Amino acid sequence: MRLLAIESSCDETAAAVLRTPYTIESSVVASQIAVHAPYGGVVPELASRHHITAVHTVVQRALAEAGCSMAEIEAVAATRGPGLIGSLMVGLQVAKGIALARGLPFLGVHHLEGHLCAPFLDEPRPEWPFVALLVSGGHTGLYHARDIDEISVLGMTRDDAAGEAFDKISALLGLGYPGGVAIEREATGGDPARFKLPRPLRGRHILDFSFSGLKTAARRALEELGETPRGDLRRDFCASVQAAIIDTLVEKSRSALRRARAGRIVVAGGVSANLALRQALEALAAEEGAEVYLPPLELCTDNAAMIAVAAGMRLERGERHPLSTSAKATLPLGTLAD
Repeated sequence: MRLLAIESSCDETAAAVLRTPYTIESSVVASQIAVHAPYGGVVPELASRHHITAVHTVVQRALAEAGCSMAEIEAVAATRGPGLIGSLMVGLQVAKGIALARGLPFLGVHHLEGHLCAPFLDEPRPEWPFVALLVSGGHTGLYHARDIDEISVLGMTRDDAAGEAFDKISALLGLGYPGGVAIEREATGGDPARFKLPRPLRGRHILDFSFSGLKTAARRALEELGETPRGDLRRDFCASVQAAIIDTLVEKSRSALRRARAGRIVVAGGVSANLALRQALEALAAEEGAEVYLPPLELCTDNAAMIAVAAGMRLERGERHPLSTSAKATLPLGTLAD
């Protein structure tokens, strides 16, 4: 089956054509980083406006790069939630319009489910079950995934996501947006032990995350310096921030693997593109005798290929969703119906 998927949950307008189950024929992403960079984060109203102007072109490019026409598409999917409601509505309504006009099967996909399925688009592919670490600008959580429709929460962030912590601390340093990329670049060659920053909610019995305290500690450390750090001092500060976030993610992933008695861990989300985090998780897997699966770098951030593969898995099970399916800004993982 040839499937067209659209992703518009936040600030990237994306479309992809997938030949089920795992062959990506095209994946197109129109980024809005330049639009939101002056504000240090995503402005919801601007995001939805840019989705409206970009979505038609992005879909047409995806079809052209796949070498097919709309007449050859056999099913349509789009992100249903969670995300920014105005952004979600753009992609979802376009997908439903295509499905209605052509009488095609339609699926509304959970955004986080898409992220967890992204590693299936690379070799070797994970097998169910596995522990999943999802870490991005808007979400940070640990899950026990037994199958596509059997994913349970092990731990969630109680306040800020890891990616948001990167963004806010980067703004304090004047490094710009997105913060994760900027801090990773500046951390190269820095001393991660120079600044004593907290590892929140330590303890093997707690799988939840909290990064608001780290942001506060970073701000106070900068206030004590009395000026914005430069040169080696800035590299040391960024390395210390990065180490605090990575240590927290890795140790809670270790606890999750042991609690679930799992032999595989899947890592996804925009922050999973961080090289130091990838290396630390590979070391964790080796220590625990587990296998680690990471998506290709281009599939770490929001994209429609991940939405397509999640939809394809459900389509192969005979699932279809009604065109009355609505966008949801908040949507618990595993919840696709109203």
